[in-house]
Amino acid sequence: MGEEFKKHLEHIKFEKYLNKLKKKLKDKKVIIYGVGSFFQYIKNNYDLSFLNIVGVSDAKFSLSEEGGDFLGYKIIPKEKITNYNPYCVLVATINYITIVEDFELNLLKNTKIKTYPIARIPLIDLIKEVWSR
Repeated sequence: MGEEFKKHLEHIKFEKYLNKLKKKLKDKKVIIYGVGSFFQYIKNNYDLSFLNIVGVSDAKFSLSEEGGDFLGYKIIPKEKITNYNPYCVLVATINYITIVEDFELNLLKNTKIKTYPIARIPLIDLIKEVWSR
């Protein structure tokens, strides 16, 4: 898996995008959503210390796990994200489009909370993905 993630991140010019995030998110509260193997690879191979990560969220976390620890971050159940009033939610999955869409149309609707992918796919690849549905 690690080699696949490495190739994917190189293909999408992740480090360049990460530098843009660094400027955009400086001193802003962030929640990471989707903390599976892709996020863990990024965490272990890139410096994310510039992010003010107030917690991590994932569909697998239940309400009873709120406040617990995962990878050194506070667990925030998906249903409670808005309670933490982050500037944005960084979606840390390779296939982030449906999650971002769901958050913007449902969970984060009528809030000022933004949603960004942690690793953005180039526009041409994004168009191909949407057309293949």
